[in-house]
Amino acid sequence: MSNFNFNLPIAVGADHAGVEYKTAVLQWLATKGFATTNFGTNSTDSVDYPDFAHPVASAVEQGLAACGILFCGSANGVAITANKHAGIRAGLSFNADVASLIRQHNNANIICIPARFVALPYAIQMIEVFLNTAFEGGRHQNRLDKVPC
Repeated sequence: MSNFNFNLPIAVGADHAGVEYKTAVLQWLATKGFATTNFGTNSTDSVDYPDFAHPVASAVEQGLAACGILFCGSANGVAITANKHAGIRAGLSFNADVASLIRQHNNANIICIPARFVALPYAIQMIEVFLNTAFEGGRHQNRLDKVPC
């Protein structure tokens, strides 16, 4: 079972390449009873991914969200941006095994999904795994303690 505080909403954001996935995932999360905060974008018009990754990361960093979900074309841009925030561990995921490992081993608090390279059903599967997987701690915590500069 996850160690996220689901009394808080899940922060969700995307650029134009991920907006359709974001919309579908927000609907899916609602059917599962999760509260969410939508940080946009809400259009397929071209936008800059940091404008949406920073608010999601800030919400998680400030304890206003249980965790975060970010989408962009490759997921690299949103992952790089989110990881600039202290206390954020944004993991890029492209399958359910990776989604599990970024939680178990890296204590990721934001999952970043490449909308142009993963089918929507797999994106939802990864999110479900991410939300339901706990951090293992132990030797993994020792490694995480060495990450900050």
